[in-house]
Amino acid sequence: MAQEAGTEALARLAGERVDHRFKGLPPDAEGLTVAELAAQRRNLFTGGFTTPVLALSAERLEHNLALMETYAVRHGLAFAPHGKTSMAPQLFRRQIEHGAWGITLAVPHQVWVARAFGIERIFLANELVDPAALRRVAADLAADPDFRFVCYVDSVRGVELMDAALRGAARPVDVVVELGAGEGARTGVRTDADARAVADAVAGVETLRLVGVAGYEAQVPGAAPEPVRAWLGRLVALAAEFDKAGRFAGAEEIVVSAGGSEWFDAVADVFADIPELSLPVLRLLRSGAYVSHDDVHYSRLTPFNRVPEEGALEPAFRLWAQVVSRPSPEQAFVNAGKRDAAYDLDHPVAHVVRRDGTEHPATGVEVTALSDQHLWLGTSPEADVEVGDWIGFGLSHPCTAFDKWQLIPVAEADGTVVDYIRTFF
Repeated sequence: MAQEAGTEALARLAGERVDHRFKGLPPDAEGLTVAELAAQRRNLFTGGFTTPVLALSAERLEHNLALMETYAVRHGLAFAPHGKTSMAPQLFRRQIEHGAWGITLAVPHQVWVARAFGIERIFLANELVDPAALRRVAADLAADPDFRFVCYVDSVRGVELMDAALRGAARPVDVVVELGAGEGARTGVRTDADARAVADAVAGVETLRLVGVAGYEAQVPGAAPEPVRAWLGRLVALAAEFDKAGRFAGAEEIVVSAGGSEWFDAVADVFADIPELSLPVLRLLRSGAYVSHDDVHYSRLTPFNRVPEEGALEPAFRLWAQVVSRPSPEQAFVNAGKRDAAYDLDHPVAHVVRRDGTEHPATGVEVTALSDQHLWLGTSPEADVEVGDWIGFGLSHPCTAFDKWQLIPVAEADGTVVDYIRTFF
């Protein structure tokens, strides 16, 4: 039932009218539905799109979806990609179609978005102690027997707050003990003794059911192969200890989950050696940035750099902006800035200059600073840049690129726009 409702909700996205909410779209498209505009198959460069405009590569998007599907299958991993990256239900659906077990999320609003679009399995990689949100989750669990929801716990106090909010619920909420990555890291219990205390607290209430353990290995202090693998070994050992002690009584499977976008090769290797437990083990990987990848941060840190024989992700984003000022030979400005481009980890990278229908490399062009609506470009003598040129930029950190755009054109290699991705941040 929820999946049918989700399909209908996706169809309604196509019926939205193009208007002032959506940046970069052709002015003469106002009043068309998104589906009608997509059917026109306009060209990103000649079809009236205005700068700045962020586009996704249709071919690279599909490549990345297929590559991670193959990777998960090859390594015997269930895959719940982190939806906070895109907050795009159309991409959630494509990820599910490419074999994903479900979608990982971080906060209640994101859960409501996923539920509105028919996602039946949600892994909340965060603690949840808000009473109103917990009651909403309980209501969804009661109304939909197919809905699977799992979230973190990392404190006895958190268990007490969850129990108080959930008393009288028709179904218990499944939880996993989050193992912190170390002192000074993010959330999660710091010691095995703390983990046991939290598990005991869960066992003492009827509103929660302990189904596994989880954590985030990229938070390991000084993250490197050896300490990351050692921490993953601790996580696996904790699951085995809990199972031996009968702490997963009532569970149907044991969830062991980790895996961002920087160390999923280590996760795959360590999880492959999880010993036989009393129940089937759901080895759940949660990497999310892969869907668009990027040109700097994850291109540098992706595990595929360490295991190139397994393939390579491709950066799918390109931000197009127009040169609006060339005040000196050493400087130029384009009409995109912090409102349009991810900048929290690295500056955008100039890749290509487009002029009169032809492209040439953006040699000698470097982003030196960002204002709200301008990228500051340093231009060396070899830079061939004029006012009016379009410059295509690569971005760093997908999570802060998607969130600046409500409707993102998906363009084929020749610029033909074949779809539009709606985001909900």
